[in-house]
Amino acid sequence: MKKFEEIREQFKLKINNVNNHQSLKELKVEFFGKKGLITGLMSEMKNIEDKKSYGQAINDLKCELMAQYNIVEQEINEVLLNEQLKKDAIDVTLPGRKNKPAKQNILLKTAREIEMIFIEMGYEIAIGPEVETDFYNFEALNLDKNHPARDMQDTFYINEHLLLRTHTSGIQSRTLQANANKDLKIICPGKVYRRDDDDATHSHQFMQIEGLVVINKKQNISASMRELKTTLSIFANKIFAGEDLEVRFRQSFFPFTEPSVEVDITCSRCKGSGCNFCKQTGFIEVLGAGVIHKNVLKIAGYDEDEYVGFAFGIGVERIALLKHNIDDIRHLYINDERFNKQF
Repeated sequence: MKKFEEIREQFKLKINNVNNHQSLKELKVEFFGKKGLITGLMSEMKNIEDKKSYGQAINDLKCELMAQYNIVEQEINEVLLNEQLKKDAIDVTLPGRKNKPAKQNILLKTAREIEMIFIEMGYEIAIGPEVETDFYNFEALNLDKNHPARDMQDTFYINEHLLLRTHTSGIQSRTLQANANKDLKIICPGKVYRRDDDDATHSHQFMQIEGLVVINKKQNISASMRELKTTLSIFANKIFAGEDLEVRFRQSFFPFTEPSVEVDITCSRCKGSGCNFCKQTGFIEVLGAGVIHKNVLKIAGYDEDEYVGFAFGIGVERIALLKHNIDDIRHLYINDERFNKQF
């Protein structure tokens, strides 16, 4: 018991001099650590006859000292907290920071400009889910099960039947199916996703605005390649500020259109004379288009012999890069205020 009293007095003396976390930690190691004084009392157990009473006495002493330890620890923590609060105090009488007016991101601005051009031509906006089914993203667009676009290397699959849409054509599929044998004139804007390595000209996520026109052949108006070229000529000259650009069609292939074309416009940098940017051709490729394949109409429930239409797909990023002479697509996504201020 004399040893117990010595430890009690020694602890009382030392804890009265503790004033920071470091000294408190050292005290804890000295008395309660693996080689501490309290632990050392346990080593005497083998020499004690009444081991139960002796063990109870050690436990009581430990609880007594730990209670004192916890009180001091709490006091030190409160002091530190008050010092930190004082240090971090906010002067609520100071005037607040004014919000700076921000410019709209050039990508969204370009998308809105494209939308307005087509709205003025009588198009309506249609929207749809970004998580699309395999049917609406592929099958309804005449892309069979073995089409290479379904490859896991090209598409983000969630499961066997769901995926992140690779184009906004799924919106067209859904709208056609919901309006079978009715005239349509829509554009479908939105984000799309493809497994691609990000670099100056590619991104795994980008924006598309696709257009679709379907008209009954019995009407006095049509939806042929002639009307398609006229529509895209109006669009190109409006989006590029009326530079009297020439639109050129080149034969191509898309499963959902027949015939299909790649659409070029006069190079905005050299005005058609030929430069390094357009590889001396005088033209820049901007989008793809074509007359809607009869199978697409048939799958959607249309009478493919009574209806005809055309479709086109515009990459918003590509238009923004061309229109504003931006050299890296990644600038459009980082939302750097210094970049945005230029437009």
